[in-house]
Amino acid sequence: MNLVDCKTALKTLKSGLPIIFPTDTLPAIGCLPKFSNIIYEFKKRDRNKPLILMGSEHIHLIDYVHESAKEDYENIASKYWPGALTIVIPASEKHTINLTSNDLTIGLRIPNSYMTRSLLRETGPLLTSSANISGFKGSITAEGIALEFPSLKILGPIPWGKSSGKASTIIFWKKSGDWRLIREGEVLVRELY
Repeated sequence: MNLVDCKTALKTLKSGLPIIFPTDTLPAIGCLPKFSNIIYEFKKRDRNKPLILMGSEHIHLIDYVHESAKEDYENIASKYWPGALTIVIPASEKHTINLTSNDLTIGLRIPNSYMTRSLLRETGPLLTSSANISGFKGSITAEGIALEFPSLKILGPIPWGKSSGKASTIIFWKKSGDWRLIREGEVLVRELY
């Protein structure tokens, strides 16, 4: 198993390769935004399926949010992050080059994992997906993931802290004050009801 610390992980990411790391929900595969194609290759993921941009604090992701949605973003982010909530929101014009969606939106999340947020403080925001081959249920342990992705580096130390093993709740911003549920998860967003 190729275990790395945060500093070595940053070198790997700068070289264009993704790394595997834990989150509070499912383990993730992540890369620097300019290398997003690499995750699609490793996961055998349909390129029409967008990735999620993770950061260490919601303020680190605000530049990715379109001006029209910033107030609602701040409201939801400050209440529910860090945590198992992904926010799909219109992307800022200056960051559309890094988007993996076709509709000029971006999925954002701050995981509730000290280890992961430490990594993200070192690397800056990373484009991510769950660490599994698309269409297959992946392992939730570093050892299991190492068997699926033997060439990738894995953030240590292991064993990782406890994760829920469930995907995050996903909400979508329609317009000011109007959010829609895309996928139900552990987080119940009061603003939807």
